[in-house]
Amino acid sequence: MIILGIILAVLGYFLWTPLMYIGIALVVIGAVFWLLGSVGRPVAGRRAWY
Repeated sequence: MIILGIILAVLGYFLWTPLMYIGIALVVIGAVFWLLGSVGRPVAGRRAWY
């Protein structure tokens, strides 16, 4: 999710601005899930996201 967010943010910077905001949101959500998963807290009832 973080990688996809970075790609969308870069493409949005050059092509279409709303795409950049979607990419930034995906990066933030992915980072939150990653941090919660790394401390061992289950996210949405799942211990790991594959």
